[in-house]
Amino acid sequence: MAKEVTKNYDANSISILEGLEAVRKRPGMYIGSVSTKGLNHLIYEIVDNSVDEHLAGHCSEITVSLNKDGTATITDNGRGIPVGINEKAGIPAVEVVFTVLHAGGKFGDGGYKISGGLHGVGASVVNALSEWLEVTIKIDGKVYKQRYERGKVMYPLEEVGTCRKNDTGTSVTFLPDKEIFEKTYFKAESIKSRLHETAYLNPNLTINFENKRFSEEEKLVFHESEGIAAYVKDLNKGKEAVHPVIYFKREMDGMELEVAFQFVDEFQENLFGFCNNIYTQEGGTHLTGFKTKFTMVINQYARELGILKEKDNNFTGADVRNGMTAVVAIKHPEPRFEGQTKTKLDNPDAGKVAGEVTGEETVLYFDKNLDELKAVIACAEKSAKIRKAEEKAKTNLLVKQKFSIDSNGKLANCESRNPAECEVFIVEGDSAGGSAKMARNRRTQAIMPIRGKILNVEKATIDKVLGNSEIKTMINAFGCGFSEGYGNDFDISKLRYDKIIIMTDADVDGAHIDTLLLTFFYRFMPELIHQGHVYLAMPPLYKAVPKKGEGEYLYDDKALEKYRKTHTGFTLQRYKGLGEMDADQLWETTLNPETRLLKQVEIEDARMASDVTSMLMGTDVPPRRQFIHDHAHDAEIDV
Repeated sequence: MAKEVTKNYDANSISILEGLEAVRKRPGMYIGSVSTKGLNHLIYEIVDNSVDEHLAGHCSEITVSLNKDGTATITDNGRGIPVGINEKAGIPAVEVVFTVLHAGGKFGDGGYKISGGLHGVGASVVNALSEWLEVTIKIDGKVYKQRYERGKVMYPLEEVGTCRKNDTGTSVTFLPDKEIFEKTYFKAESIKSRLHETAYLNPNLTINFENKRFSEEEKLVFHESEGIAAYVKDLNKGKEAVHPVIYFKREMDGMELEVAFQFVDEFQENLFGFCNNIYTQEGGTHLTGFKTKFTMVINQYARELGILKEKDNNFTGADVRNGMTAVVAIKHPEPRFEGQTKTKLDNPDAGKVAGEVTGEETVLYFDKNLDELKAVIACAEKSAKIRKAEEKAKTNLLVKQKFSIDSNGKLANCESRNPAECEVFIVEGDSAGGSAKMARNRRTQAIMPIRGKILNVEKATIDKVLGNSEIKTMINAFGCGFSEGYGNDFDISKLRYDKIIIMTDADVDGAHIDTLLLTFFYRFMPELIHQGHVYLAMPPLYKAVPKKGEGEYLYDDKALEKYRKTHTGFTLQRYKGLGEMDADQLWETTLNPETRLLKQVEIEDARMASDVTSMLMGTDVPPRRQFIHDHAHDAEIDV
């Protein structure tokens, strides 16, 4: 099914929808952000195009190289982008692909039946956001090349050589534009994880990765013949599995659904949804269909086996899925995503197919494997008992507690009740909290002092988490509850602040508090991070005052080193903590939206984020020690 092609793939398969002007002005609309996450997304866009060639049956190998000069090269052995003249545009089809937004072989009667890059903006967006980009194409025994700079054609497509008739493919090399991105150094670990994930989803595809950068030299080959069943095994590595991986695959109504899942002895749910090889971070109809039907099936079996009595309520969806690790992958001919970064699938028919296939295939499996069925139901029973105990704890600790947002402990709330303009600063200590309260804009800025280091939620039980005074204050102040699996009442539409800003001292203790808070948000309120509401304040480390002229705030040691090269005879003030700044300094450097620096917390790879959080904040010491040793020199704020 994935290998069908609806029509010949030639120059006229490339259709044109509109121009390319907006990309450089608003890059976030197309790649999500201009941070490292957005930077890596450029590589993924080109890789996705090569994967589409694989899905169409014309590509078996992709190579991704991170080069010494800061460029990236993506090469495939597909058919090669057509080089003939596109009749509508009057220019070579490859030029249309790289210079016209919403142009590609993925619209209407184009050359692909199944495509991940359905929006058709990938190649042109990468081109627009690069200082330069070169594409080399092998097709029909000839080699063609064209170069672009910031989206503009530098010379007409030219024939530069010959090749064997059956030697075909496309190679794209580009240099990200430093005028667009905060940093232009690709993050290798995230790229490797994404490529490995792609190999799991395409068991007949080989993906080569080569890092040629100094001190990072590495070559890897990703090929996973067992597909997503192996992916689930990998996700559960080191955990106690309750049963073997269960896998099924079926075509229905022009779609293909593939599912692998396994339960482990943990009170946690890990579901990963994909559509046409694209990770749908926010889920969508395919995951909803799977979850709804699976819950229904387990409840039906539990009643048939007498595990649930007539007087008993059904297990909830969270009960049934706690302990589950699942990969749900659907191939859809016309997927609708919310946004170019494809974070949520919106096709109702995908939910219908996912539900029907899941219902039929799980029944077929469990009818023949009663012991595994009972093991899954036992997980649901255990989860239901824990849930009921948690609900009781929650009621005792939160619901019965009278709460006013204006008198919530030491919270100094803002006057505005419009969440879009409100922000809350979580500040370490009474001293810094006092300065912040004096310095803030009272209309839109709230200050929430916390006392020292909050509870490490990765190691704590739910009753201890909900009993922690600092955590209760945050849950109440934010107003949106906390996430599924711990009460199932998180509602981000009730969030009272558009920005939640962690503001701690620029030292080891401050970094530890940052980590504890981020762990709490990630485990209990992940949507705050996914939807871009969590930030880290960036207070300065120094203030340099020359003999003549105005003083300058310096935010790290690199800035100080650069300042020393151009200034002599200056005095240097080192800020050991936020409490050392007076109100005016704190406003100018850290609170004022016009002059402050904020770092938005992002999650580029959900699987890596979960694994690293468990490693760094959990109880197993040796892996944490090794991770810190390996990565001590490349830590950065983007998650």
